[in-house]
Amino acid sequence: MSQMFIRFLIGGAVVLLKPKSFAGLFGAAPSVALASLGLAVASEGTHYASIEARSMIIGAIAFFAYASLVSRIMMRYQLKALLVTICLMPIWLGIALSGFYLWPK
Repeated sequence: MSQMFIRFLIGGAVVLLKPKSFAGLFGAAPSVALASLGLAVASEGTHYASIEARSMIIGAIAFFAYASLVSRIMMRYQLKALLVTICLMPIWLGIALSGFYLWPK
């Protein structure tokens, strides 16, 4: 429970630094990730933290590919955001799962 509280505090502090934009919400993700890795090293060891870091990298790659594809399709075909994002979520999942199974352990 205390780990969740620490993550909340670190993520919240970063969001408070940039309250003018909605991007501040997403700006908290890296700080929460670093806090999570620090807590993982302290409580579980470096091997566990390396697995978490690998998962974070794979997730970031999958999200980047998904977001790039969504924005390209929306700009090219002028489709509604909800339709495109929901229809392409399996792409995000597929890239993430592929990365998880293909990335060397």
